[in-house]
Amino acid sequence: MEQVDVAVIGGGQSGLAAAHALRGRGRRPVLLEASGRAGGSWPHYYDSLTLFSPARFCSLPGMPFPGDPDRYPHRDEVAEYLAAYAARLDAEVRTGSRVAGVREDGPGFVLELADGARLAARAVVAATGTFGRPYRPALPGLGGFTGAVVHSSEYRNPAPYEGRRVVVVGAGNSAVQIAAELAEVAHATLATRRPVRFAPQRPLGRDLHVWLTRSGIDRAPVGRLLRTPPSQPVIDDGRYRGALLRGAPDRRPPFAGAEGREITWADGTTEAVDAIVLATGYRPDLSCLTGRLAPGGTGRPSHRGGVSTAHPGLAFVGLDWQRSLSSNALRGVGRDAAHIARRLAAHLAAR
Repeated sequence: MEQVDVAVIGGGQSGLAAAHALRGRGRRPVLLEASGRAGGSWPHYYDSLTLFSPARFCSLPGMPFPGDPDRYPHRDEVAEYLAAYAARLDAEVRTGSRVAGVREDGPGFVLELADGARLAARAVVAATGTFGRPYRPALPGLGGFTGAVVHSSEYRNPAPYEGRRVVVVGAGNSAVQIAAELAEVAHATLATRRPVRFAPQRPLGRDLHVWLTRSGIDRAPVGRLLRTPPSQPVIDDGRYRGALLRGAPDRRPPFAGAEGREITWADGTTEAVDAIVLATGYRPDLSCLTGRLAPGGTGRPSHRGGVSTAHPGLAFVGLDWQRSLSSNALRGVGRDAAHIARRLAAHLAAR
């Protein structure tokens, strides 16, 4: 069985940042990416996805994001940047290497790959993200709805919905963005439990992320105080608030039931609907962790600052609120990767 120093599972932004940080600590990481290219889930997001943070805040450690630092990059630009980052990375990247299981083996780990290969690793970094585990809430009557039901992870563009009746469930950035573009070609409704909260994209003439950075809110531990609001606001330059005010899309409370092709709204009215888009987010995709390493009933692993409480040789990068507001964002994974690399290097040195 092949022995490796540190196995990094996932070749997206978190895994790449982790591998870079581990090299900086003198470790020899092997990055295992399930797909045929590094870059994680970025190539699979919907076609119109544009970041709400400027390019200057989208860099991983050691490689600035190219082009105008004040522009808002498109999905494809991010995918290309991550592929270029992987090509320059001073670490081994193995694509087409899906990890099916990770178990403890004494002080280290054994990784079972989907092709039957096995690796022994002294330490493991789980940087698997969330795209592989979309959250599909148990909405009333959804199981009996016979129209199309897709998660935002499956949505690409509005063309298939032209002239249709569509309901988008969710109140976050993606939900509002998808609903607004659907409203240009379809009769679209945004279904949310409470009114959508907006945050201006450029308060006082500067991008919001400038103020988050300067104030320290974007970093641990200050940003963690913001974890408890009822919902994160939608970052907006005015277009999405304006679209909702125009009723394109309109907003309603979530539907109370569904049967066949009809849904029943909270006020008792019913109507035929062609499709429901669940823009309801994701959960950590950690199904490869087994035994004591597996997350509990919440699906979220037990950790302190990204280091597992079940095994000191296991760490995470890219978890939502792992150490700060930006832990699962391009601008934050580098800081968290540096933290866990320091902890893992000390653990391995002590052994």
